[in-house]
Amino acid sequence: MTELTTFDSTATADFSAEQKRYLEGFFAGVAAGGVSFGDLTSAPAVATTGPSLDDLTKEERIKRELYPFDAIEQLVMDARWNAKPDPESVFRYKWNGLFWLNPVKDGYMCRLRIPGGVVKSYQLREIAAIANELTTGYIQITTRNNFQIRLIEPKNCPEVLRRIQGCGLHSKGAGADNIRNITMNPCAGYDPYEIIDVRPLVNELATLIISSKEFYDLPRKFNIAYDGGGLISAVEDTNDIGASAVKIGENAEGIEPGVYFRIALGGVTGHQTFASDWGVLVKPEQLNDVMVALLRVFIAFGDRTNRKKARFKYVIEDKGLDGVLIEAEKLLKFKLIRLAPDSAIQEKRSFSQQGHSHVGTYPQKQDGLVYVGATVPVGQMTAKQLTRLADLADSYGSGEVRLTVWQNFIIPNVKTAYAATLAKSLKKLGFPCETSTLRNGFIACTGSKYCKFAATDTKGHAIAMMEYLDKRMKLDTPVNVHFTGCAHSCAQHFMGDIGLLGTKVKSESGEGYHITVGGGFGENRKIGRQIFSGVPIESLGSTLEVMLKAYVKARQENESFHSFCNRHTVGELQVAFDSAA
Repeated sequence: MTELTTFDSTATADFSAEQKRYLEGFFAGVAAGGVSFGDLTSAPAVATTGPSLDDLTKEERIKRELYPFDAIEQLVMDARWNAKPDPESVFRYKWNGLFWLNPVKDGYMCRLRIPGGVVKSYQLREIAAIANELTTGYIQITTRNNFQIRLIEPKNCPEVLRRIQGCGLHSKGAGADNIRNITMNPCAGYDPYEIIDVRPLVNELATLIISSKEFYDLPRKFNIAYDGGGLISAVEDTNDIGASAVKIGENAEGIEPGVYFRIALGGVTGHQTFASDWGVLVKPEQLNDVMVALLRVFIAFGDRTNRKKARFKYVIEDKGLDGVLIEAEKLLKFKLIRLAPDSAIQEKRSFSQQGHSHVGTYPQKQDGLVYVGATVPVGQMTAKQLTRLADLADSYGSGEVRLTVWQNFIIPNVKTAYAATLAKSLKKLGFPCETSTLRNGFIACTGSKYCKFAATDTKGHAIAMMEYLDKRMKLDTPVNVHFTGCAHSCAQHFMGDIGLLGTKVKSESGEGYHITVGGGFGENRKIGRQIFSGVPIESLGSTLEVMLKAYVKARQENESFHSFCNRHTVGELQVAFDSAA
């Protein structure tokens, strides 16, 4: 009789599901034929690493019961009957960028992936058509420079996904435990002040992420940003990984002069943390190798037993920056160059972002061309507006639009002679290009109209506050006002000059806000401090008005609101704001 090899199910960890089923069927058939394996010694058990199934979070167990992308068949079945998803499917469908909005609404929101916020006119037209034909007709720009569309009935989900992919975009991995849309300077490649154009790096990493199953099962969500320098920041220090370009000049430290990136790790402003400089330099051609290595470190060491501790920030707290460096270098074919953040041999961005410099008309590095930035009130537009925007981008630019993390957009490659006409057309469309020290700095998350976590109607309240303050205040320095509806802080209220966190209060509407002040990013990075709690929406306008008037009255010459707040204690600010009432 031919000797048979023992089949041990513990040795199948590297087999696919189809291979496992084949082997199980093969050995079952052998056993049915009367061949016994009882006299053979079983192979030793393979040692397992990591937490047991019982210790994993509910979300981790759901992923292991059925890989979320394999749930597409269930999504199609739901569509046939226009059926609501079961609780497990609600989580799995997020991997295709679909967010079930119940109990607020019976329908889905679809979030796209638009690497770097670069979108073409033909894509804008198709997004507008999808929104008009299959949703409520509204499109929102997010704080990660991409689009969201809502409200989608279950029956229309497969068609929405098909059409998004059909115009060269993706929603894959736009939610749940995945790498979110990669952000960058919105004028990369056009900004005359930039150190390096990061578009090739963003596109390369986006392709790696989209194409690799490995990067779709993270312990939690993950944010990445690239900053090539220039007039408009990528707000990279609010991300899990932020890469910032620097120039290295002639030096005595043996480092080849040229362009490099500094890496910052562990930013998550919802947890009141900015990213920390890693103490290394990376060459542009090695940057994405480092990004992939850091992602693998997170996959290996991220906490899958506690969702509240599952961000990269906590891996860094556990291992330290040096420990993360050791683990990353194990995965790289080269050693990272160490250099202190304050080293004198490097040249960083030589200025802070000037006001709301994503709004208005600015010269490009290309002779005779400008980019024109417009304000989209709280990032919301209609399908008709989006279609018209595509027409303007074709008529006056190169058919390209750049989305910003401030929920606005830029049309690049406009001939200087056409800029005024384009700005006039955009204003008529509802997207003014004039710089406003107040309006241009308003940001708002989705809010309670469509998000089950939000305590307040952030977008509606933000628009109301814009109108209220614009009629009563004239500021000569920009102020950023961030409305967020819950502690997830999608609008990053902790980094706003004024941050507003939605909460339930005892008032006629039941809606109110905790108020923080003095937040900032980049060279002004600071976590805002709370000064007022539970201010009802009915009195929010007058409260903000008093705060801003007190600032104007008591500030030093040319002092920003950010600086004013941070040279006073919380108690001093409360007194100043109360006395101005």
